[in-house]
Formats: sequence, structure tokens, C-alpha cells
Amino acid sequence: MDRFAWTNGLLEMNETLVIQQRGVKLYDGDDKAKLDVGAALLTTHRLIWRDLKNHECCIAVSLSQIIYFEEQAAGIGKSAKIVIHLYPVPSNKEPGPYQHSKFSYIKLSFKEHGQIEFFRRLTEEMTQKRWEKTVPQTVSTATGSQTGKTRAVGIVGIERKIEQKRKETDKNISEAFEDLSQLMVKAKEMVELSRSIANKIKDKQGDITEDETIRFKSYLLSMGIANPVTRETHGSGTHYHMQLANQLGDMLLAPLEGERGGMMALTEVYCLVNRARGMELLSPEDLVNACKMFESMKLPLRLRVFDSGVMVVQLQSHSEEEMIASALDNVTDKGSLTSEEFAKLLGLSVLLSKERLLLAEKMGHLCRDDSVEGLRFYPNLF
Repeated sequence: MDRFAWTNGLLEMNETLVIQQRGVKLYDGDDKAKLDVGAALLTTHRLIWRDLKNHECCIAVSLSQIIYFEEQAAGIGKSAKIVIHLYPVPSNKEPGPYQHSKFSYIKLSFKEHGQIEFFRRLTEEMTQKRWEKTVPQTVSTATGSQTGKTRAVGIVGIERKIEQKRKETDKNISEAFEDLSQLMVKAKEMVELSRSIANKIKDKQGDITEDETIRFKSYLLSMGIANPVTRETHGSGTHYHMQLANQLGDMLLAPLEGERGGMMALTEVYCLVNRARGMELLSPEDLVNACKMFESMKLPLRLRVFDSGVMVVQLQSHSEEEMIASALDNVTDKGSLTSEEFAKLLGLSVLLSKERLLLAEKMGHLCRDDSVEGLRFYPNLF
């Protein structure tokens, strides 16, 4: 602790604040320093400690005085610490809170965490040694006029730091928008490429085998829908929704007949379709209007609205009687089921599983027990 010197806490010329952490207790070696818990400030030139209650109590040590430092893990009832080993006291050192110390190291005890980031930033500063590149102007505070100069230097340092942060922020924002623009250009190129490949498949239908066609189409679907229906290509209104319904039918039939079990929530459909469409995103309103045309266009899909308001897309062959029978059989086999347990059995979402159980309850096949443990369904024996 005898390496620390009193300071006013203001930044010097060419000095920049790196990180600040509250709730830090100082140790003189293994002994607690006679100071309250305060804030530790790491700059490009110094390690500063300031009392949070008494701002005039502020001490600092130059980073050039540090030999090496290490972490000390937290224990039971003990905070994590950073142990800093220091060179001997220089002959020209300014006065500080300790004139003599039997220890050659100090400890920073972090009561409010933050030691990991502080240690990382300290490591960076000790590696870069920025205090060697710019020599700070140290101004003595012995007289009133000199104190005024120190304060002016501190204000200049703060203003310079604010300007530097603003420039860095502007640069980061500009780079982010450049990356976003490049991503949009690439996405459009991929959509154009998929359209080109799809057209070539149509033109050479006779020269390409069925297996090769299926393989090419699977590649296109992995990038997105080969030819997404848009308002620019198919206009608006009923014709647009009819073409969109046809495309949804082609896209959703395979997953509904496979792992989806014949039914998908409309929110799942929305995410699946827009993920495949790439840049040509579909609005929720257009999706609902297109799904409403399944029945009139005699497609093998139907839009269904449960009593709770949940909307799903299901296969035409997916009958209500089969759903009720499945729910009743599973509940009877297990004795009782929650919607979460039923979802695991069928591999469906919890939302759709609950709707099936509620439908079976509505038809009088199941009854419920609504308690603090949640909603559980039992076979209706009455």
C-alpha cells in the first residue's frame, strides 16, 4: 500500500479510462486496508481507487509499478480477488495513505463481482503498455493556480474520451450497416440462383432423371422456395392468394404427412414458410387468407380454428374422431395425462396436445382435475 499516492482522481493528458468497478476493498498484502469499500478505476496509465462516500479520498498507483498479477478464486465467505505484485517504492513517490508497508503486493477484493472482466482489461493494458507511448503530464496540486491547471487537463481528457467513444460508435454502426447491406445482396443473389436452377430443370425435364430432379429440388428447398409467390409476380387479391395457397399445399404436405402428425399450429407454419422464402417474407394476413382457400380449391389441407381461438393447418384426412380416439386411448393407458406428457407421447407441441385433450373433454370422453399442480385429464367413467 505504500506505493499508492494521493490524487484528485482526474484523468491526465492522453490518459483514458478503461474500466470502472464498484464494491472493491483494498488489502495491504494479507491485511485489510484501513479504507472503506470503494470503486476501482483502471486507466491506460494508472490503477485508481476512490472512496464512494468521501470523494476526496482517492489514491493511485502507476501501472509501470506492477511486476505481475494473478487471480485468487472466491471461497466460502470470501470474495474473489486480484493479487498485484509491485516494484519497490520509488524515491520520488508522492505522499500517500501509507508511508511504510511490510508487503510488496496488494489485493483487490471484489464484493460485487466483476473481477473477471477487470482482470481481462488489466491484462490487455499491461500487454499493450500504452503509458509508454504517451507520457502523461503530471501537475502538482501544491498551489491554487496549479490546481486549476490540473482540473483543466482533467476536463480536456474527459472531453477527448467522449469524442473518441463517439467516433468508435459511429464507425461500428457504419460497419454494421455495410455488413447488413452485403447480406441482403447475397440473399437476393441466392434467390435468383434458385430461380435460375428451377427454370433450367423445367427446360430440360426430359434430359434429367426423376432422381436427379428430386435431388435438385431438395437443394433448392434447403436454400429457400425455388420460386416464391409474390405480389410483384402474381398481383394482389384473390389470384395472389390462390397461387399462394397452391404453393403452401405443395410445401406443407410432406411435413404434415411425416413428423408433424397431420397437424401444425399456424404460428409454426408461418415460421416454416418465411424461413424457406428467404427475402420474400409473407405477412400473417396473407398467410391466413391463403389458408382459408384450401377448401374451395380442393387442396388436401384445411385451416381449422379451435374453440380457444388457436388456428391450425391439418390434413383433410385428419379426422376429428381419430384425434379424440387417440387422446382417449393414451389417457386410458396412462391413467391420467397432462398436456405436456401427451405432447411427449405424440411428438407434438404442448399447445396442440392441449387442444386435442380439450376436444376429447368437450365430447364427454375425458374429465379434468385443475389443481395447483396443473391441469390433468382422466378418462370419464360417468
